[in-house]
Amino acid sequence: GYACVEVTDTGLGIPPERLAGLFDVSKNRSTLGTEGEKGTGLGLILCKQFMELNGGRMEVESRLGGGTTFRFWLPSAGAAPVTL
Repeated sequence: GYACVEVTDTGLGIPPERLAGLFDVSKNRSTLGTEGEKGTGLGLILCKQFMELNGGRMEVESRLGGGTTFRFWLPSAGAAPVTL
């Protein structure tokens, strides 16, 4: 079996044209946060790679003005990794 974790916010959302490249290391995604904070944009890429290396997966849904949801699945303890 798998354990699923879902993280949802009610923020600004991610524009549809940016969703496709969100986990692509070759894309520049560094933008200021809602309070002016800066980041490299590598955190989500590293999270997705961690999920996949451990037999899981990660996905994102977003709506402009309506927030974003990140979902990830990891095999439960003792479960053999399978393709989702």
